[in-house]
Amino acid sequence: MVLGGAAEGVDIMMKDETVEAGNDNLGSFEGLHATPFSRRGFVMTSLMTGLTLATTSVEAQVITTDAAGIEAGEVAIPTVDGPMPGYRAVPQGEGPFPIVLVIEEIFGVHNYIKDNCRRLAKAGYCAVAPELYARQGDLSTMTDAQTIIRDVILKTPDAQWIADLDAAASWAVSASNGDGGRLGAMGWCRGGRAVWLYAAHRRDLKAAVAWYGPLGGERTAIQPRTAGDVAAEINAPVLALYGGADTGISVASVEEARDKAKAAGKSVELKIYPDAPHGFHADYRPSYRKAAAEDGWTRALDFLKSHGVS
Repeated sequence: MVLGGAAEGVDIMMKDETVEAGNDNLGSFEGLHATPFSRRGFVMTSLMTGLTLATTSVEAQVITTDAAGIEAGEVAIPTVDGPMPGYRAVPQGEGPFPIVLVIEEIFGVHNYIKDNCRRLAKAGYCAVAPELYARQGDLSTMTDAQTIIRDVILKTPDAQWIADLDAAASWAVSASNGDGGRLGAMGWCRGGRAVWLYAAHRRDLKAAVAWYGPLGGERTAIQPRTAGDVAAEINAPVLALYGGADTGISVASVEEARDKAKAAGKSVELKIYPDAPHGFHADYRPSYRKAAAEDGWTRALDFLKSHGVS
């Protein structure tokens, strides 16, 4: 695995139901898990503050987006196991606003992910980032990426976080002024992998953006399919943003996924930044590449808008 204005308020909103049963827009989890995942409580009941501890340094170019003109803060998202911590940023005003599900890296919903939510809200979106690993471990205390991968990431069933994303989408509509008819997703690193899988699951997804998400990896009982495995099954156009200097994800593997999708009549728009390493959008890490990050962000917003998430 490669590593990849106004004060913020605390906004806690609850409701009894999560995803509506029988929603025709939700794909089944068939093929995504071998057996039903066990229900379990949350280890994390609130989000971490600051940046992840699992990085060697914090770079000077860290971007901080203010909350002027938007509402931003921590929320509680109802799930079958109780309230899941998350972060929400949404424009001020009547709405409803198009929704973007923001999918974290392996490090949790820390300041970098929160800032991406605020950037999206400034662009007119209701951006929601659920803490998808809150049941498996407390990411706020973990200082080693390999420990996070071993003890949290590889022990989180794909079906679990997919259900949690569905719950976050439902909550965004019912309690956060989101428009369920304009639904998109965006994720980085492990979240980029999740984008591919979620696009193969959610039939009403309008568009999705995968930043350097691994296409391969080991298949297990709780994570039985790779992103590359589902490339031909995506329900929405995917913008794939990858680095040509990524030592963990080969350009060939991304091109193979694109071609596999194209052969099945699906749409994948691929952009390779030749000199960019893995994590080139992560402004808090040495891997950050300003030109590629800014170009990718512009492409991402244009892509969402051109496919009806606007």
